[in-house]
Amino acid sequence: MSLKLFYLTAEISPFANTSHLADYSVKVPLALQELGHDIRTIIPKYGFVSERKYILREVIRLREIPFEFDDEEVFTSAKSAFIPKTRVQVYFLENDSRFKSLSNLLYKSKNGRIIVDNAERFAYFSKASLATLPHLFWKPDILICNDWQTAMTPIIYKQLYDSKEFYDNIKTVLTIHSIDEYASFNRKAFELAGVKLPASVKSDDINIYELAAPFADHIITIDTPESNTYDDFLKIKGISSLKNNIIKASIEDLDDPDYSSISNIINENLQNNEHLKNTEDQMYLWHLLFLYLSRLEVFL
Repeated sequence: MSLKLFYLTAEISPFANTSHLADYSVKVPLALQELGHDIRTIIPKYGFVSERKYILREVIRLREIPFEFDDEEVFTSAKSAFIPKTRVQVYFLENDSRFKSLSNLLYKSKNGRIIVDNAERFAYFSKASLATLPHLFWKPDILICNDWQTAMTPIIYKQLYDSKEFYDNIKTVLTIHSIDEYASFNRKAFELAGVKLPASVKSDDINIYELAAPFADHIITIDTPESNTYDDFLKIKGISSLKNNIIKASIEDLDDPDYSSISNIINENLQNNEHLKNTEDQMYLWHLLFLYLSRLEVFL
């Protein structure tokens, strides 16, 4: 069965490349397309991406797309191209103040320090990406979100878009490539996106995977020789209760990665739509767990 897949990522080679995610975001979408799926990708339009070299095209219907961010109406635009030497379409989401000035390090300044507003920037990207969908005149069956940069998407979708007529019954897949310091989000990032946090969340240091995982219909972890993502993910508070919803995949050799096996694993699980279960009951139980733990702390 052919599915419509919307693939959200912060990196695609050769446009932006700081990790294996960039190469993954070429090979896996291409493989899924070759398996018969209608897949489209979206990435921020960074200032260093050459519009002439990569033939980025204006699309009239993708200009000035309105959505709400930071309690006010804002606008985004997108341009269209293809991943070089493929027919995989890629949309470049524009916002000069958030993406244009970034160096090719993306998440770090040129002196190597992590940029303090990464979480807010990619909260914007996640919500703006959802806002583009009706303007594409194309409704995906599944949103495939990659790593911390787009991990907020399942929450935004479930809280703010699922009830809207165009967006109903879209499933979400959260793919986790690594667990690192970037997964720590501040409260402001959620507030800007309009996301409501559980009352039990008091800290300003919030693990995005801890909060996002219960909202995703499916979770894929990617192990590599450099990271045991599956094991690290299970160590996050409450994640072990979602174990039956996690698909474990691995890349054995980063120098010569076999993405076909991962693509086949993803394809098999996407095809089984019954396996992409609705997560409302999981979210309810998750919030109960938050409340229980917060009350338990009072007595300890």
